[in-house]
Amino acid sequence: MAESVNSVHRGLAGLFDRDQKRPLLLGLLICLHIAICAASLRISFPFYRSEYVMYDPAGLASAIAAIAIFSLIAPLFVFSRFSFGYLCGFYLFTMVAGFLWLTSYSKLQYDHVAAGISAGLSCLTFLLPALLITSRIGQSMEVSERSFGRILYVIVAFCLATSILAATYGFRFVAIKDIYRYRAELQFPTALNYAISSTMTVLLPFAYACFVLRRRYWLAAAMLAVSISFYPSTLSKIALFTPAWLLCMTLLSILLGRVATILSLSLPVLTGVLLISTIGEPMRRYFDIVNARMLSVPSVALDVYNEYFAHHELTHFCQIWLLKPFMACALKQPLSVEMNSNYPLGFLNASLFATEGVASVGLWLAPIATFACGLVVGLGNRLSAGLPERFILISAAIVPQVITNVPFSTLILTHGLWLLFLLWYVTPRTLFATLAEH
Repeated sequence: MAESVNSVHRGLAGLFDRDQKRPLLLGLLICLHIAICAASLRISFPFYRSEYVMYDPAGLASAIAAIAIFSLIAPLFVFSRFSFGYLCGFYLFTMVAGFLWLTSYSKLQYDHVAAGISAGLSCLTFLLPALLITSRIGQSMEVSERSFGRILYVIVAFCLATSILAATYGFRFVAIKDIYRYRAELQFPTALNYAISSTMTVLLPFAYACFVLRRRYWLAAAMLAVSISFYPSTLSKIALFTPAWLLCMTLLSILLGRVATILSLSLPVLTGVLLISTIGEPMRRYFDIVNARMLSVPSVALDVYNEYFAHHELTHFCQIWLLKPFMACALKQPLSVEMNSNYPLGFLNASLFATEGVASVGLWLAPIATFACGLVVGLGNRLSAGLPERFILISAAIVPQVITNVPFSTLILTHGLWLLFLLWYVTPRTLFATLAEH
């Protein structure tokens, strides 16, 4: 069976290896992706509050023009090699494209042209270091494969212990449509909150990727079971859908990293567009969970943050809990709570473009803040250099879902991105030596 999987992997990799010689094909795939996302956003309009976003045919020309200008930076994805920054950058690129589309129809009160220019520049300054800084950092100490195996089993034990401990604070099976009714009642100790977030975002996908690529499929399946065991105690959509997402990314990883990255976002969105267009209302649940959550909500959050901070004092990074005790802060409550108080759209957390960018330093300094975030992602590229593309893609599979929906500081500190960087750094480069390299 393993030999059959490897044979399929080599065949498909060889097929898509042509994109290295024909960048036009990759460029066309990105253009198709943008068109699919635009269609999804158009279908999304009836699901939003009309006082915030309203479709108007008169805005179509400006929306197309904004996307066309912004797409001039798309060649970065055509000619850059796959990396962790490529994976995160493409999701953020799509989010900004969605914002530029939606802002043409937004009824919120702020300078839409200035916000669009700022968002485009912020995306560019993030992508330059995130895509281009890829050189490898030499390991000052090498961990043997045997020692790394022990580390891996410690990770498994920690994930299982965290799941069991979380269940002691509450455990109920709830339909996905009812999770918000009960989730507000959940109260975990601070340390356990950090453990749960790091486990779901970093540790489980990392261990799963190690087991899959080393063909220890039963252990990989066990990690998926541990992952879904978090759902009854956390009532988190990430916990519920992580197993399916990791399996999908594993299948897509048969392709080259760049193609897999694009399809990982295009295919779920295209499925939602086709289902809602052909079957209609019965597919509303899929569209809300996938298309709205993955594509529309992060873009809408950037729209909302732009209006709020056009009329309120900037945070100057005081929303970061490490800094807040040492500086004056106009915010009296967390940003997501403040957004929910002013815009009844839920507790809108938002990406680095909205938080470290617009909220913290304003429109015109936002590109500098996003450049700094891009440098951190570039560091992740360097620490993971030398590892197989498939391993990076699968072990970081949850990060794009998080980076588009939470502040970058939260991703690093709460969701454990620093831990993923450390694990990549200590992973022996000989661990997957038997794998066919792309």
